[in-house]
Amino acid sequence: QVQLVESGGGLVQAGGSLRLSCAASGRTFNNYVTGWFRQAPGKEREFVADIHWSRGSTNYADSVKGRFTISRDNAKNTVYLQMNGLTPEDTAVYYCAVKSDYVKNVWPYWGQGTQVTVSS
Repeated sequence: QVQLVESGGGLVQAGGSLRLSCAASGRTFNNYVTGWFRQAPGKEREFVADIHWSRGSTNYADSVKGRFTISRDNAKNTVYLQMNGLTPEDTAVYYCAVKSDYVKNVWPYWGQGTQVTVSS
């Protein structure tokens, strides 16, 4: 059973930084992708970034390119999201999710989420 545990959220002023962590357990992840998503109040959940566990290849939403960096530590089975230059529009609950590299747009495993609040 895959388990994902996010941490690192909090309250930060605009222009500040946070680093989110997603600790994964329950299987090997060589051919899996871990993604970060976020959902703001009253809005749909949106994709933020993802990374392939083995290749390390990454993808980003246009809204976070140049500000956020996704990375992974395979030894710790942990994926990070470094968020710099935060704005109030980044306020949301951030979730990490895992999917097979062989399946598009189906994310069966999710964490519980961590709140990020950016004050102006």
